[in-house]
Amino acid sequence: QDKCTLNPFYPFRPSPATSPLAITNLFSVFKSLFFFLFSPYQTFSLCFQIGASLFASNIGSGHFVGLAGTGAASGIAMGGFEWNLSASSIYVVTMPEYLRKRFGGKRIQIYLSVLSLLLYIFTKVSADIFSGAIFINMALGLDLYLAIFLLLAITGLYTITGGLAAVIYTDTLQTAIMLVGSCILTGFAFHEVGGYEAFMTKYMNAIPSVITDGNSTIDQKCYTPRADSFHIFRDPIKGDLPWPGLIFGLSILALWYWCTDQVIVQRCLSAKNMSHVKAGCILCGYMKLLPMFLMVMTGMTSRILYTDKVACTVPSECKKYCGTEVGCTNIAYPTLVVELMPNGESHLAVMLGLSQSSLTSIFNSAKKSFNDCRKVVLFILVLIGISIAWVPIVQSAQSGQLFDYIQSITSYLGPPIAAVFLLAVFWKRVTEPGAFWGLIIGFLIGVSRMVTEFAYGTGSCMQPSNCPTIICGVHYLYFAIILFVISVIIIVVVSLFTKPIPDVHLYRLCWSLRNSKEERIDLDAEEEDIQETPEETIEIEVPEEKKGCLRRAYDLFCGLDQPQGPKMTKEEEEAMKLKMTDTSEKPLWRTVVNINGIILLSVAVFCHAFFA
Repeated sequence: QDKCTLNPFYPFRPSPATSPLAITNLFSVFKSLFFFLFSPYQTFSLCFQIGASLFASNIGSGHFVGLAGTGAASGIAMGGFEWNLSASSIYVVTMPEYLRKRFGGKRIQIYLSVLSLLLYIFTKVSADIFSGAIFINMALGLDLYLAIFLLLAITGLYTITGGLAAVIYTDTLQTAIMLVGSCILTGFAFHEVGGYEAFMTKYMNAIPSVITDGNSTIDQKCYTPRADSFHIFRDPIKGDLPWPGLIFGLSILALWYWCTDQVIVQRCLSAKNMSHVKAGCILCGYMKLLPMFLMVMTGMTSRILYTDKVACTVPSECKKYCGTEVGCTNIAYPTLVVELMPNGESHLAVMLGLSQSSLTSIFNSAKKSFNDCRKVVLFILVLIGISIAWVPIVQSAQSGQLFDYIQSITSYLGPPIAAVFLLAVFWKRVTEPGAFWGLIIGFLIGVSRMVTEFAYGTGSCMQPSNCPTIICGVHYLYFAIILFVISVIIIVVVSLFTKPIPDVHLYRLCWSLRNSKEERIDLDAEEEDIQETPEETIEIEVPEEKKGCLRRAYDLFCGLDQPQGPKMTKEEEEAMKLKMTDTSEKPLWRTVVNINGIILLSVAVFCHAFFA
């Protein structure tokens, strides 16, 4: 009965009152047979949709451009980011509302909303806009900003008109196409290079022909591939990606991204049950093992095949090839698509689809608070406008390496959030003032580093930045660790000097009280009670306002004219609430997903060890 009622793939059911008993019994037999045959397929399908949407929302054109570019510039180390995040994708997922229940009040929730928008602008929207425009520029020869306009016009249209379901379905399709297309391109690239052994040898000899600007000879380290190009774990002091930062600093960033980012959380909350959430996250983790081979190493083959263009060092040469003087590694992957693929236009369409996939996920998550079409459009236009203004900084930051830029911004702004969530879950003594001031002071410290770095400029090998070593000399992953520790200290100290939260408000909200059966009184319960309509109030049914054709079309365009379902009784509401909050799992599926979680962790550890 539950499956028949709730299963979207089984919408029809005969009424016993109008059907003969024999037909009803026969129908029940066919129904049982249908679910016996197709339930596993349906379960896998739903898990694949969640996993594919998580993967597509995380892996956009910015990853293809950024990972391939960093691979072309410095080798495989950046692929370790994806393998770390592969293991991190099986973390328990939570959301900002948890902090509202945990601490009460609204100021933490407002702060997280504002910070999320800043992170969207600095690390996601601007990066995906820039990378998508690079593909259009390379294929069609259009001006960078005209390409940006075309990309956003298409993306904004179906983001505003669509909803989460539309985004998830398009993500699923684009993920399948992306994986197939990327595998084909990687195959072509390695065939052109001559196989993996030739790839390793030729990469170390991929040196551009122009290594002087006519006035002076360039330092050899600026144009020669790094000696540790095929190692993930690099020197903790002199390495471009020091191994302690890769293990500990990146784990802090992963905790922030996979546990608190609304784009990720929104997809997990669309799951049917807890097993589907786990299976979708683990499937995403398996797919996150692929970028090392499909993006990083493929970008390294681009340096081999198009050395003078991709590995240019002389500013005048780089300006000629890609329009910026700090380096052209960001065009490594687009160059392969345009020059190597038999039908580059088709693969270009896939890359543009990826840009739109990430952008629609971000816009859809960001617009949820609005129920007016003008506010939705205005908000997205403001978000896009600021992001476009930020594109020139994205283009030249971190020596022109897009993925390094994304991770550095995350390292400056994400660790305080990770600290608050971790302590809120595992230490019940944390108070609202402690969490709030930990977030604020951590944010100020992170922004100070970010603003200083942008003010001085990150520079390049040819033109190093004159930013003070005490500030910019600390690697951004080390800075993430330092900022996390500072935030933890502030949260703990302030919490110990403020009044603790009684246990009655913390049942099932922190680790030590996770199994409590007692009724919890939410800290914001009084506020919710005020907003709710008292039972004694007599409800007067007001006839729904009739809308004209133009107004209905206007609301439909914005995705706001949604038909309302029948009003539920109190018993139905309670049953629905119980079902939505149920975290129980069937023993078989719990065992399957837990085993796969262990396998995924084992594979990720092996990959790190093999390429260490």
